[in-house]
Amino acid sequence: MTQAGTVYGEALYSLCLEEKITAQALQQLRILRQCFDSQPEYIRLLSSPALPKEERCGILDKGFRGKVHPYVLNFLKILTERGYIRYFSDCYEAFLGRYHLDNGILPVTAVTAFELTQVQKQRLVEKLASVTGKTIELTNQVDPAVLGGMRLDYDGKRVDDTIRNRLDSIRSLLNNTVL
Repeated sequence: MTQAGTVYGEALYSLCLEEKITAQALQQLRILRQCFDSQPEYIRLLSSPALPKEERCGILDKGFRGKVHPYVLNFLKILTERGYIRYFSDCYEAFLGRYHLDNGILPVTAVTAFELTQVQKQRLVEKLASVTGKTIELTNQVDPAVLGGMRLDYDGKRVDDTIRNRLDSIRSLLNNTVL
């Protein structure tokens, strides 16, 4: 994450927190990020020095006025005017991080060989919530290379109890064994 993304994302979060609209702003930022990710040329257009700043901000007005909260629209305009719109994803990540921190939410990615059932997901969420004391936001990622078991990625940590990891550990142990 860039420094600009962190500074601007946290500034927007602080403003939205004062106005008690963090959830609304987060939802709108999430949708905007999906749109920008699917249409990267839109960000390139807003970053283009060939267009005057007023024209780029006008594009934002035409596209988003009345559809997003004025704070979110003004945030996009500020990023565009200062040439930081290309860091929008970083701003979103900083906003999301603060939102999760303030609301006791822990995003967790469970990597498994097969898609978890709803019952398995619910049990995992309940177990992690009881251990961490936080609300769990679970994402299940399927990777057949793990062969079986589960790997949990959360809060910069990794708990790997996959068959692939166990086999790699045995392989390493055997390679380091002197006979």
